Amino acid sequence: MNRFNAFFEYILRQSGGQLEVTRTAAALGITRPTVESHLRALEITNAATLIRPFHGSGQNELVKMPKVYAFDTGFVSFARGWDPLRLEDFGVLWEHLVLEQLQACFPDLPVRYWRDKAGREVDYVLAHRRNEVDAVECKWDATAFDSSGLQVFRSYYPKGRNYLVTPSGEPPYLKRYGKLDVTICMPADLLHAKP
Repeated sequence: MNRFNAFFEYILRQSGGQLEVTRTAAALGITRPTVESHLRALEITNAATLIRPFHGSGQNELVKMPKVYAFDTGFVSFARGWDPLRLEDFGVLWEHLVLEQLQACFPDLPVRYWRDKAGREVDYVLAHRRNEVDAVECKWDATAFDSSGLQVFRSYYPKGRNYLVTPSGEPPYLKRYGKLDVTICMPADLLHAKP
């Protein structure tokens, strides 16, 4: 197998996770510039998407390490050996589907993610305006949603809408988590989230 194919398979297995270029180069026995070149090729062909971290207010936020998402959940499942799919596999695949919906609804708006150094995370962030950012969380099972990451995110960025995107979010409804109002909805409902 040539090195590019090995790299692409590695990306499929890492899909949905953070991508550290130096570690990737070492794991595959290739140079850092080669990894960066291969990543650019995958991005240009839409075979992979890099989601960069959103940051600005907090000193404890991640600012550099992107997450990588491969273009097709079928290829991701195959590369990971997920046959048949188990319930615990659905979450990461659901994140992929929600990302595709966000990219379709907001083609000119970069989709970001947020994470702090303590590991608290918001799946996707949409910065419509300088001081107003929407937070999008993805959960296959809405009852498994833990709002702690969103609560910390909103302590840094208080303005914006909060979404929990889940297959059970039809019709959309509002639920309160602590001091936060969160709209629980399906991916297609994000189209109505445009400002």
